[in-house]
Amino acid sequence: MSLKSLAGLALIALGAASLAWPEFSYTKGTHEARLGPLEFSLKEKDSVRIPSWAGLAAIAAGTLLVWRRRS
Repeated sequence: MSLKSLAGLALIALGAASLAWPEFSYTKGTHEARLGPLEFSLKEKDSVRIPSWAGLAAIAAGTLLVWRRRS
């Protein structure tokens, strides 16, 4: 399998995953403070929404790479 085919398959998989799970969240940062025996921590959650057109474009680009692997 060539590098183009592997990249195409990866794009197809990522595009399909973005269509299946269009939004994901992650922990952005942590702020910690100590005041004597007390400890405080603040974790900020943020979420990212992936547009469906981006997933479809990734699938289309991956399909082109897989089909044109002999070029």
